[in-house]
Amino acid sequence: MSFQGEQHPGVEAPTAESQGFRLNHTMLRVKDPEKALAFYSRVFGMSVVRRLDFEEMQFSLYFLARLEQGDDVPEDAGQRTVWTFSQKGLLELTHNWGTENQTDFAYHDGNAEPQGFGHICFSVPDLDAAEAWFDANDVEFVKRADQGKMKDVVFVKDADGYWIEVVQADRLAAMGD
Repeated sequence: MSFQGEQHPGVEAPTAESQGFRLNHTMLRVKDPEKALAFYSRVFGMSVVRRLDFEEMQFSLYFLARLEQGDDVPEDAGQRTVWTFSQKGLLELTHNWGTENQTDFAYHDGNAEPQGFGHICFSVPDLDAAEAWFDANDVEFVKRADQGKMKDVVFVKDADGYWIEVVQADRLAAMGD
């Protein structure tokens, strides 16, 4: 590996102490796990690789991955937990029990004021086909690929209103400077 990352003010060289660190997952809080799981499994083809329940604190964690041919996921729950926490790019959906029964309950999506969290992103092999798939599944669009100043970038919303960016990598080569 020769590329060591772009250099910008504030960027420091990795230290030996951080060797082996990797981003494992991003967590989103969900109101109703059944709706959220239906969305991510149906629309984005993700599978729940591990569910962890914390009865005393009344919440559950659902770890989702887009499994691919050759992924060797252990059947044993303990070994699968270890496997789960050693992966890259998982999505954790956190459900605080009872929120699904509260009609006016909603999480802040990070894009309304005050802004904070923005979105997660999926890369797809064919952006046009993905848009058609989203239309066929009644997915709510924030922005289509041909709209706005940033072409070839799609934004949709999940069941909780979180934004999901969807890109086709080879259509982005000329993006930015």
